[in-house]
Amino acid sequence: MYCDPWLRVQRDEVLRPDGQPGSYATVQLKSGVCVIAIDKEERVHLTREFHYAVGRVTLEGVSGGIEGLESPASAAQRELSEELGLEAKLWTHLGRVDPFTAAIQSTVDLYLARELQECATSPEGTELIERVSLPLHEAVDMVRNGQITHSPTCVALLRIALDTSLFQE
Repeated sequence: MYCDPWLRVQRDEVLRPDGQPGSYATVQLKSGVCVIAIDKEERVHLTREFHYAVGRVTLEGVSGGIEGLESPASAAQRELSEELGLEAKLWTHLGRVDPFTAAIQSTVDLYLARELQECATSPEGTELIERVSLPLHEAVDMVRNGQITHSPTCVALLRIALDTSLFQE
């Protein structure tokens, strides 16, 4: 029905659970990554930017699509460098989420990036990103009270907050 480099919309003829014929539309988005970068003072480095699709500024982890044959880990490293000008020596894969299971196929791999150092940024021409740094507990509170709504970021922050072993050296 529609296809571009980022998404594909298709309609399938299906047999519904009640045995009747029907149609089902799905959207396939490019797979992506979400990175939560935490420094040695346990400050979380997030992005603040306007997102056209939701019509507002959001606060979220570094996020982006996986390019071509790129691995999720490589995409996470690239996005962290491009968006926040950070590199990390220590990476932890926090798992994978499917944020929209009813009609959208879009897998997001979640990462924790630690032992950070500054590098040059290279945001895409479509991005105007501000770095926001705050203590981990404040970021988790922002998830609890609905100030952070980007679902991969919410899941990643809560996984980090619940798994204290991630901070044992």
